[in-house]
Amino acid sequence: MTAPTRVSPWLRRFHSAPSAKATLVCLPHAGGTATAYKALSEVLAPRVEVLAVQYPGRQDRFGDPMIDVMTAIADAVAASLPPTGARRIGVFGHSMGATVAYETARRLEQRGTEVAALFVSGRPSPSFIEPKTLHLEDDQALLADMRLLGGPDSKTIDMLVENPDLAEMVLPFVRSDYKAVETYRHQPGHELKSPIVAMYSDADPTVSAEQAAEWSEFTSGGFDTATFTGGHFYLDDHLPEVAALIDKQLVRN
Repeated sequence: MTAPTRVSPWLRRFHSAPSAKATLVCLPHAGGTATAYKALSEVLAPRVEVLAVQYPGRQDRFGDPMIDVMTAIADAVAASLPPTGARRIGVFGHSMGATVAYETARRLEQRGTEVAALFVSGRPSPSFIEPKTLHLEDDQALLADMRLLGGPDSKTIDMLVENPDLAEMVLPFVRSDYKAVETYRHQPGHELKSPIVAMYSDADPTVSAEQAAEWSEFTSGGFDTATFTGGHFYLDDHLPEVAALIDKQLVRN
């Protein structure tokens, strides 16, 4: 696999799109990496340039100190975004990444950067308080939760169970991400002007239609929802539809 371009310590580009009319900043799920958005980047290029966030402590950032505070991650992501000129800017996040995306969009607007659209996927609104404390439990509890959610991490879980050395490398950043999710508390402040599109799937155990609708309370701009079939990690099974939705918001509007 061709290595992505390192735009900054936090951002990776998988496909060059010099003629793109929009840039989409994509934030991965807990335990995820920038690679989670490689396929979406391929579908959206060259109309939309995808900049995928690489959280510290994994892949090419293995040696970087992990960050287990959601707002601190958003601070760093917003600060790392390079000038995009006349391009429209969108922010996309799945699961944990949805909350980081929301906090990142707040920071971008606060510094005067217009956010054309915020896409939040597979996560309740920022007012939701995660009842679990898996970051305090043992490795088996973390692995069980990852297995419950399924998706691209399923094969990884089997490898971690069979290879303790690999688990010792991977589970610390998974635990750090879980802590960020489980300790996040929404703080009043800047209200988004950006429209929000809340995306969820019909068999996702982590978010209901009602919870997705509650995202409408976190913007003074437009709001819409989009429902897909599948479980928590539905994105790769619906890439054309997801890309069309993003395209409509960022390029055609």
